[in-house]
Amino acid sequence: MKSNLTVKTLLRHELIGLKIQIVKSAHKDLCGISGTIRDETKNTVVLERDNGRISIIPKGYSTFQIELSNGTKTEVDGKLLIGRPEDRIKKRR
Repeated sequence: MKSNLTVKTLLRHELIGLKIQIVKSAHKDLCGISGTIRDETKNTVVLERDNGRISIIPKGYSTFQIELSNGTKTEVDGKLLIGRPEDRIKKRR
């Protein structure tokens, strides 16, 4: 499934396993945090940082830079990611 992952289809795919960085956030302490997405809930992204720490990031207050499996990087407003992952994957945009 990840082989079909493109910038256009990102919101309809599973995000777990992708590299992510917070580029903007209402919580200034979160800016610059990066790592690999380990889990996702309706309102949060759980990422494992390079130092092994786990961080829980609220989707609605952040803008993410996500690196696709082909190396392409794209920015995504976290508000577009809000919702249960299984419901977001079913949506048509």
